[in-house]
Amino acid sequence: MVLDLDAHPATLAATTYLHRIPARLVTGPHGLRLRVLPSGRQKRDVPHLPESGVNLILATLPQATERLAPDDVTTAISTWRPLLRPSGFLLIGLTTAPAQPGEFSHRATVIAAARAAGLFYHQHIPAVLVPLPEHEPRTAPERTDEADDGRRLLAGRHIPTFRDLVVFGTTATGGENACV
Repeated sequence: MVLDLDAHPATLAATTYLHRIPARLVTGPHGLRLRVLPSGRQKRDVPHLPESGVNLILATLPQATERLAPDDVTTAISTWRPLLRPSGFLLIGLTTAPAQPGEFSHRATVIAAARAAGLFYHQHIPAVLVPLPEHEPRTAPERTDEADDGRRLLAGRHIPTFRDLVVFGTTATGGENACV
């Protein structure tokens, strides 16, 4: 079962194509619950109850344009952790730019929050967003008498070409998940 907290249509299509069970998180009178989504190709021979948890949770942080406080990140990840099955994974896409000098890294904040929630750091995946240039850009500003050769930096800075994806896992049993 795959839970996409951002409800992206491409994730639903990929989940269905790969014969996985898509789910949504809903808030009911008794708290958070998983709802299995109808899909075009459901596996009828493999029953999976929402109460047994999900294999993969996909999330994006921060959700808004502002940075989340470390306590908010910890609260969010602690809320998602009990939804994971033992040996399940949480994949978080970070939407913030790299930290400026003197700031804390958002990636480090998310890793610390996941560890505080009882998850282990599994992997970092840099997801490339644009084709990379053939040549390393030069930092010197372009002179007015030079033609644009496509090798200059935009305003003296590298263009963001990737997004950080961090993957966390759980090895806890269902009973241990319930106690968190």
